[in-house]
Amino acid sequence: MTTNPFEDPDGTYLVLINDEAQYSLWPTFAEVPDGWRVIHPQDNRQTCVDYIESHWTDMRPQSLIDTMNDQQSRHR
Repeated sequence: MTTNPFEDPDGTYLVLINDEAQYSLWPTFAEVPDGWRVIHPQDNRQTCVDYIESHWTDMRPQSLIDTMNDQQSRHR
């Protein structure tokens, strides 16, 4: 018996993203929290996990990426 709704292999999920380009696996029965939006529609858990793994290739928050890119462009 699975007690964690984020680990239910038979559940349905969404993939969310926030303004920092961070992803989240989210059960469809739960309301999407403020600051997050759906980037991949309802699907099975494995498909959503695969989507996250193939799209979230840089774990740094977007603000850090922007700052680092800005610093690099100033030093050119």
